Amino acid sequence: MNAKTRRGILLALALAAVAAPAQAQTDYPNKPIRIIVGFAAGGGNDIFARLVGAKLAELIGQNVIIENRPGAGARLGNEYAANQPADGYTLLVAASGGMSIASAIYPKLAYHPTKSFAPLTMIANFPLILVVPADHPAKDVKELAVWMKANPDKANYATSSPAFTIATELFKLKTGAPGQAIPYKSSNESLLSVIGGQTLLTIADGPPTVPQVKGGKVKALAVTGSVRSAELPGVPTMAEAGLPEVNTKLWSGLFVQAATPAPIVKKLEETLRRVIADPAVNAKLKGMAVDPGGGTSEEFRAMIDADIKTTADVVKAANLEFKE
Repeated sequence: MNAKTRRGILLALALAAVAAPAQAQTDYPNKPIRIIVGFAAGGGNDIFARLVGAKLAELIGQNVIIENRPGAGARLGNEYAANQPADGYTLLVAASGGMSIASAIYPKLAYHPTKSFAPLTMIANFPLILVVPADHPAKDVKELAVWMKANPDKANYATSSPAFTIATELFKLKTGAPGQAIPYKSSNESLLSVIGGQTLLTIADGPPTVPQVKGGKVKALAVTGSVRSAELPGVPTMAEAGLPEVNTKLWSGLFVQAATPAPIVKKLEETLRRVIADPAVNAKLKGMAVDPGGGTSEEFRAMIDADIKTTADVVKAANLEFKE
């Protein structure tokens, strides 16, 4: 092989190497997409992922597979997603508990919500709901706190995320009630523990909680914040109960690895915003007692960064400690 031929082959290989990624971006997506969820099936984020995933598959013409990787308050799943190839074929549905809150409370966290990932859009934000067993004697938050003080050995609570833990610890801090945290892998499991009598209460997200309240399986005593839930209009807010500081409002959103090519990130953002704006998807989200998102990636990123600072301030003020 002469030098001229060799140079021609090398040039062709170089051009092919440059063209391949560009072609992959142009053809995207040309195979199924996975959505990682850091919680077990049945929890709020899993419900969000399946709702969004079904519509996304319809719009992009590819299968969307939901993959649950529960553990450590979603940190295991989030870390796994952060280490996947940055090609747009592995997305992440993640919540504030495992993202902005985890970033604020775990200094050795193996990922960062806005450095390891490109935030795409928020799916929804929502208050939390405090529930107890349906037959519990407490009729409101004040009576619950009194009961907990009188029965400290039975005053345990279920939690599957630092977000729920912080909200419950704030409730304890402001009422003086005792309470031992019992960890679960999803808010659905937390609810089942309350229904089954393994725990006294949980403060959890709307998607799995509202159906259990409406079905009479648990009793809702309050929603966090100062605005009543449209799905549970008869349930007072924490502010109405005299606990305005217990105002936790969480979010869930969609992410992709930070190194993902910009054209793919843009296509994902635009498509996912269309998904959430879809009237049927929007209505189903509202039916879960959440406020639909769908804003821009820039808005989502700015909110997360601000959320990290706010959470760090709350944890410091409440003198809360979390183990890695």
